[in-house]
Amino acid sequence: AEIEASTGKLAQMKEDVKAHQTDRAAAKEAMAEATSLREKEKAAFDQEKSEAETNIAAIGKATAAIEKGMGDFLQTSSASLLKKIVMNRNMMDADRQDVLAFLSGSSDYAPASGEITGILKTMHDEMTKDFNDEKAAEEAAIKAYDELMAAKTKEVNALTKAIDEKMTRVGELAVEIVQMKNDLGDTAEALIEDKKFLKDLEKNCETKMG
Repeated sequence: AEIEASTGKLAQMKEDVKAHQTDRAAAKEAMAEATSLREKEKAAFDQEKSEAETNIAAIGKATAAIEKGMGDFLQTSSASLLKKIVMNRNMMDADRQDVLAFLSGSSDYAPASGEITGILKTMHDEMTKDFNDEKAAEEAAIKAYDELMAAKTKEVNALTKAIDEKMTRVGELAVEIVQMKNDLGDTAEALIEDKKFLKDLEKNCETKMG
């Protein structure tokens, strides 16, 4: 009965170890996937950050230059960059046309510089807000990633400990079962010897009584 109970316990422990190993592999895979996603998100944010900082700085510089009445602003690289930003930005068509007309130096339509700086300041504020939102989202993503990695690392460590402890116990229990089986064999042999002795004793008694 003890051998059967121990054999059942051994089989259950081996199943537990397999389950722990499967869970640990899944946790490690989740960590690898999260890390890969985090790296992609960071690369995308770094690119957006670089573009946003360049564009926000360019608009700030252009606004300051126009306010000073810098005559040669239209020939500068800042003017070229500003044109590119305005062409690609999602904004009101009327505002876009006004800025492009100003940058082209068109005599057909030359809005006042105050109107242009007003549009640029609004763009600057909107772009700064968008960038701050992106920064907040990136910081939240970093925090979520760090929390996930901490939880999964704890889980992996706990599973590794459980696997090691159960593997050790599996080894010990296997040895115990072998020993119990050996002891049972010795007991069975002794029982056979006892039965043989008893039979011989009964035979001797019958012979003496006869």
